Amino acid sequence: MLHAFSAVSPYLKFNPKRVTIDNTIFKLHYRWTFIILIVATILVCSRQYFGEHIKCISDTVPVHVINTYCFFTSTFTVVRHLNNTALSNGAIFQPGIGPYEIYEEPIKRHAYYQWVPFLLFGQALCFYIPHFLWKTWEGGRIKALVYGLKMVSLSKYLKEQSLKYGKLSMPCLEETEYRIKDIRRSMIERMRLNNSWGAHMVFAELLNLLNLVLQIYWTNLFLGGAFYGLGPKVCAERWTEQMDALDIVFPKVTKCHFHKYGSSGSLQMHDTLCVMALNIINEKIYTILWFWYAFLFLFTLLGLVWRASTFLFYKNIKFTRISFYWAKPGKMDDHELTAVIKKCNFSNWTYLFFLRSNLSEFVFNKVIYHLSSEFPSEQRENVINAAKLPPKDDDLGPSRLQTLRVDEISSPLLEEKANNKLE
Repeated sequence: MLHAFSAVSPYLKFNPKRVTIDNTIFKLHYRWTFIILIVATILVCSRQYFGEHIKCISDTVPVHVINTYCFFTSTFTVVRHLNNTALSNGAIFQPGIGPYEIYEEPIKRHAYYQWVPFLLFGQALCFYIPHFLWKTWEGGRIKALVYGLKMVSLSKYLKEQSLKYGKLSMPCLEETEYRIKDIRRSMIERMRLNNSWGAHMVFAELLNLLNLVLQIYWTNLFLGGAFYGLGPKVCAERWTEQMDALDIVFPKVTKCHFHKYGSSGSLQMHDTLCVMALNIINEKIYTILWFWYAFLFLFTLLGLVWRASTFLFYKNIKFTRISFYWAKPGKMDDHELTAVIKKCNFSNWTYLFFLRSNLSEFVFNKVIYHLSSEFPSEQRENVINAAKLPPKDDDLGPSRLQTLRVDEISSPLLEEKANNKLE
C-alpha cells in the first residue's frame, strides 16, 4: 500500500538546502493541502485496497452489467425513509431504503461519486497555482544570491580556497566577500528600479485566500449543499446510534432501477440494492477536508493580517528588528539597520526579510553593513557632503585632510548623490 503513495514522497522530504521564498502559511496551501488532496485521490482510485466501488444485487441481470450501469448512472435514496424513528423501530434497515411510489415520492439522487477523483485532483492543482505564479514572478532571484552560502560561517577558516565535501560546499573568505558584494549590488539595483516584487507576493497570498474560498464553495455545490455544516454535524451526531449527516450525504446502501426488454418485448424494471463501499472512504475524506479547510481559512486570514502589518509598519525599526529576528534569530546592529530601512520601500523590505530567512547571521550582518555604507546617517552624510564643497583659503588644516580621507572611501553611489546636491 505504501508503494501507491510513492508519488507524494518527494513533497514530504525535508531539504535544508531549500531556499525560502514564502512563509509557513503559503506552504500550507501549495504543499500540505496539495499532498492531502493527492493522497485522497489515490485512495479513491485504489480498488485493490477497498474492493469494488459499487456492488449491486440482481437475480436476473448479470452482475457486471448491473454494477457498471448503476455506477455510470446515479443511484438514489428515498427521502421519506431518511427517518431516525423508522430506523430505530426496525421499519427500515438502512437510511433512505424502503418501498416507495415511483414518480410520486421525492428521492435524493447520488451521482457525485463518479466525479470525486477528478474533483480532488483538480482542487490539488488549484492549490498549487498561486505558488507556481509566485515562483515565476520571483524568478529565482533569492536562490541565485544565497545559493552556496549555507556553510558560510566556516569561511573565516578558509581564506584562499573553497572546500567541497560531497554535496556540501564551504566558500572561502574571498568568495564570501564577493558574494556579499553581489547581494549588495542586487539590492541597490532593486531599490533604483522600484520593482513590484512585494506587490506580486501580496497578490499571490490574496490568491491563496480566493482559491480557498472557491474550493469550499465548489465542494459544497458538489455535495448538494451539505458541506458547509458537515463538520459541526459530524461532531454532534457521529457518536450516537442514530442516523447522522454522513449517512445522508454518503449513503452506504442505495437503490438503482435497471430497465430492459423482456422476451415478449415489454419493458421490465429491476429494482436493485447497491452497496457503496467507496462511500466509507469518501465520508472520511470530506470530513477531514472540512476541518482542514476551516483551519486553513483561519490561518490564511491571520497571514494576511501579518502581511498588512508589514505594509503599515515596515519603516518602524522596532517592528523590523522583531520581524527579522522571527525570520531567523540573531543579533543586528540597530544603527546600520535603521540606515538601510529608511531607504527601503515595501518591496525592498520584503526582499530583505527573505534574505534574512535564508542567510546566516554572519552573512546578513555583513550585507546590512555594506548597505548602510551606501545609505549613511544624516550626520555622516553632512560630513561627506562638506568635503565636496570648494575649500576656503583659511581651511587647509589637519581636520580638512581628515575629512578628505573619509570621502575617499565613500561609494560611487554617494559621490553621485553629492554631485546632484551641488548642482
